[in-house]
Amino acid sequence: MAALRPTTVTETFANASAPAEGFEVMLITGMSGAGRSHAAHALEDMGWYVVDNMPPKLLVPLVDMMTASQSTVHRLAAVIDVRSRAYFADLSAVLSHLEDLGVRTRILFLDASDDVLIKRFESVRRPHPLQHGGRLIDGIAAERELLGNLKERADIVIDTSKLSIHQLSTKLYTAMMGSTQGSVSVHIFSFGFKYGLPIDADFVADVRFLPNPFWVPELREMTGRDRPVADYVLASDGAGEFLDAYEKAIELAVRGYAKEDKHYVTIAVGCTGGQHRSVAMSEALAERLRRHGLSVTVSARELDRQDK
Repeated sequence: MAALRPTTVTETFANASAPAEGFEVMLITGMSGAGRSHAAHALEDMGWYVVDNMPPKLLVPLVDMMTASQSTVHRLAAVIDVRSRAYFADLSAVLSHLEDLGVRTRILFLDASDDVLIKRFESVRRPHPLQHGGRLIDGIAAERELLGNLKERADIVIDTSKLSIHQLSTKLYTAMMGSTQGSVSVHIFSFGFKYGLPIDADFVADVRFLPNPFWVPELREMTGRDRPVADYVLASDGAGEFLDAYEKAIELAVRGYAKEDKHYVTIAVGCTGGQHRSVAMSEALAERLRRHGLSVTVSARELDRQDK
């Protein structure tokens, strides 16, 4: 039987089909110890499918598999660096072929000063991947030389020398998603106090001070998602003033959360049974927050209850 020979990069791409429109690849690379793993976690939180320490040539069949299978995942982030040893030499050819296929490809390069990298390696007591039994600084120097062209080609370069892991995450959110505030996703849900307080909310608003549509016969069987109920609730004394104040408070908090690397905020809005006032106020608050450029989703915890 004839001996098998390894497939070349060119052959691999020759067998690949054209990727789905809108598919993106983000290459996470840079100096060892500069924060690649933390960057990967941040991108994963943003909805990217992340693979770590992948030989560059495997990007080709992975992109092909993810697009051919009609996957709902359209953003792939791959951590590729000198840990892949000899396979790292394939990277330039792989990137060129991805561009030829029309795949939107970007490079995120993480860097840090030599003295910071040395302190980080000493703190974890692990050798540099290019140290080869020699001095740590020699491994760092070899890596800088190897990655020089890749850094020049990078779309995003972040120096993490003076950044905490939270500050790095915030920088990435800003670089990838625009404004810092816009990197925060907000979920608002209505609930009924008589069914218990939610334990997973960052904010809990009580709107039981508003008149209850339950006591209006023609509104009782409706919910806050029905226009007559929503109009009744929002026209009540204090509803507008409450929304004005709460909108400002949430907007201020979101700005602070973004700076502190908190990118998911949950707001619970409660009334007695979770059917009328809380539902209408949740929808109204969501609409206001969307005007600030925030990504906001809304749900109603009690609407499907059978014992209401």
